[in-house]
Amino acid sequence: MTRKKKGKSKSKGISNLSNTILSILKKERNQTFNYKQIAAKIGVNDASSRNQIIKKLRDLQGKKEIEEVERGKFKAVINAEYHTGILDLAAKGNGYIICDDFEDDVFIASNNINKALNGDEVEFYAYKRRVRGKMEGEITNIIKRAKSEYVGVIQIHEKKNFAFVVCDSNKMYKDIFVPINKINKAEDGDKVLVSLEDWPEKSDSPNGKVLKVLGKPGEHNTEIHAILAEYGLPMEFPHEVEEFANNIDTTITEEEISKRRDMRKDLTFTIDPKDAKDFDDALSFEVLDNGLYEIGIHIADVSHYLQEGTILDDEAYERATSVYLVDRVVPMLPEVLSNNACSLRPHEEKLTFSAVFQMNDKCEIKNEWYGRTVTYSDARFAYEEAQAIIESNTNNIPKEVSLTGEAYKADQKVADAILKMDDLAKLMRGKRMTSGAISFDKVEVKFDLDENANPVGVFFKTSKDANKLIEEFMLLANRKVSEFVGKKDPKKTFVYRTHDEPDDSKLDNLQNVVSKFGYKLDFKDRKSVSASLNNLLKDVNGKKEQNLVDTLTIRTMSKAEYTTKNIGHYGLAFDYYSHFTSPIRRYPDVMAHRLLQLYLDGGKSANQDVYEEKCQHSSNMEGLATRAERDSIKYMQIKFMQDHQDEEFVGVISGVTDWGIYVEIISNKCEGMVSVRDMKDDHYAFDQDTYSMVGSKNKISYQLGEEIIVSVKNADLVKKHLDFHLIGKPENQE
Repeated sequence: MTRKKKGKSKSKGISNLSNTILSILKKERNQTFNYKQIAAKIGVNDASSRNQIIKKLRDLQGKKEIEEVERGKFKAVINAEYHTGILDLAAKGNGYIICDDFEDDVFIASNNINKALNGDEVEFYAYKRRVRGKMEGEITNIIKRAKSEYVGVIQIHEKKNFAFVVCDSNKMYKDIFVPINKINKAEDGDKVLVSLEDWPEKSDSPNGKVLKVLGKPGEHNTEIHAILAEYGLPMEFPHEVEEFANNIDTTITEEEISKRRDMRKDLTFTIDPKDAKDFDDALSFEVLDNGLYEIGIHIADVSHYLQEGTILDDEAYERATSVYLVDRVVPMLPEVLSNNACSLRPHEEKLTFSAVFQMNDKCEIKNEWYGRTVTYSDARFAYEEAQAIIESNTNNIPKEVSLTGEAYKADQKVADAILKMDDLAKLMRGKRMTSGAISFDKVEVKFDLDENANPVGVFFKTSKDANKLIEEFMLLANRKVSEFVGKKDPKKTFVYRTHDEPDDSKLDNLQNVVSKFGYKLDFKDRKSVSASLNNLLKDVNGKKEQNLVDTLTIRTMSKAEYTTKNIGHYGLAFDYYSHFTSPIRRYPDVMAHRLLQLYLDGGKSANQDVYEEKCQHSSNMEGLATRAERDSIKYMQIKFMQDHQDEEFVGVISGVTDWGIYVEIISNKCEGMVSVRDMKDDHYAFDQDTYSMVGSKNKISYQLGEEIIVSVKNADLVKKHLDFHLIGKPENQE
């Protein structure tokens, strides 16, 4: 056999060279590049590679995709129109850009992400053609990073000269490289907060430094602090802010009282959760000689103490909201204000901002007044105590339900006031429902915690008449304050809480899901939509699918937000609505107080652009706080289930996907997943039309909303995953 002569080896071609060159030129489309600069960008320096680049540049020039601006220097020919939007990454590395220029989200393949991260504001161009039926694009520039700090577990290399942080978020697709001199005394395996510093052009991973060591993964405080750190939420107040707050003079002087309406003699009381420490609001009640009821909604006058331009105000603005985790509250204001000076505690004089209404038995408002007041709370009630008065229809409160002891001091007048205001609240609620308001009474999951913050029990919090009494009068104040400003002079800047109408496509998706349970919706017009949704929420009440349907219906709604541009509040059926009643825990309420006082004093309209920016910040912070609160509930649910690994539970299938079925346990609302890989009795596939997982041989199906029996396979506190074994169906469903 003749051996072939050994010839010259062919030089290896640079893969995907056309797209690589175009990507470089388009990313910096206002600059020109010669072949040497492009070679350096790609990271090659041999003669063969440079020749390939020169040849490819001529090919692209011939196709008129690039142009030679001066000898040997090229720039991209821009035929595409560039857009900006927000990147939403999927766990697998692909993503979608949410952009106002397109009706549908634009798909971005993982190889076109170009180092953008989840939530980044990016520039991109969309292909003229649709790929696989979807609008696709490529990210060309990162305008603004959504965040620069991430939580993860540090892995220190054996040689101790560098480390990587593996981020907790499944949307962070790259580990972060950390030089050994920037690990901040972290030990291998610690959970840390890391700051992303830069991402060099030729580097596969971004570079960062460890800001803080959070502790060992799985430990309670470590995981709670990690939740806060993940969303950039503070764990404590800076020392100088605490010191500033502690030095505020909180004395109520006669001079200050003289500037206010004195309502200390009016019968006043608070109704709050039994474990509340800060009391934002109080109610006063008087029957006037003309037969009208004078009802005051008194709100802590936080703006009296929180002066603009101070470090305390700057800190409150940055936080924008208190964060309510399962085992703690991260307050917007230091304790000296939130729990003391501003809190409307019983038997103490307090500075308040009030909305006072005179109304008749039909809840028709005959007179209204707004302004700063001084008040004195005669009694503090827990919701349970007020509820006992309402249910017994008497001022005699059963001893066994008393929690605070304050109720025993209440005389006939307070009980009568609660009973009358309950009647008025029910009338106002009825009017709202008739006007098209949507009644969301979603069950809240709460935990009984031991002294070490371990969950020893789960209970569900539902809204009763006492809760709804407070809600209706707070809604009244919020609505009438915004009407007072917005109707009187629509050009004046104010902070509104708005809620847009639901999107038609989301309503259609809701109809598809609830039809599996036998429910039908009517979307003929706005009023029929509201009535239909209310009927749905009423029909599912107490049924196994209630939590699922409640959750899906809430997701169908648009997101409420703060803005200076009023469009009304769809969910409440109000044309004007603001947040005015919780300034201890919400910064937009503080802004509303300041603006209202400005206009009561005859001041000119505040700068709309300034307040719109503050509104956007407040909406963003509210979103982060909500996600942190949900994560803390998920964490506590997993922690609770760790102690119940040998038990079987009945659950409802709350979601079906290609990779498995999600199950919510009926008895405790904990949600986990049964992986399709663990369903070994058959080969199961997802049927999108029926929202079910169907076996190819036995034809057994597991459908959305069905009850099944599961046990705990794995409860991972670090990854925050709860995995179930599938036991089967209850006997009555087989």
